[in-house]
Amino acid sequence: MANFVYLSPEWAEEGRRRTEAELTPETLHNVTSSMTNIYKNCPDGKEHYFYVAFEDGKVVGFETGEGEGPKAEFKIIADYSTFAKISRAELGAVRALTSRKLSLRGNMAKALRLAPLVDKLNKVLATIPTDY
Repeated sequence: MANFVYLSPEWAEEGRRRTEAELTPETLHNVTSSMTNIYKNCPDGKEHYFYVAFEDGKVVGFETGEGEGPKAEFKIIADYSTFAKISRAELGAVRALTSRKLSLRGNMAKALRLAPLVDKLNKVLATIPTDY
């Protein structure tokens, strides 16, 4: 099986499929929220985004692309390399946030409460065979 290219439409499709299969609404505490991650300093020189949204713990949005991405409750900005470490589950969301590797726009207290759920998502994404 070939690896997926990180942030490609195929990677996003596989990520959505695995997320829906492995994370139940109960596992995600029936969360309703959304986030757009803005990737700076990407290898291709462009800015990319990863958007994910949940409603009552179910995936209702999951996409990647170039530019700013959809409006979301949380906007998180960081270098490509930082997000790659998070997506490989080498760096946790809380540690990245508290060490200022990520810039957050949105309610910080709520973001910290949701961070363990984001880590569950990242553990699923880390299982995708990916070329970074």
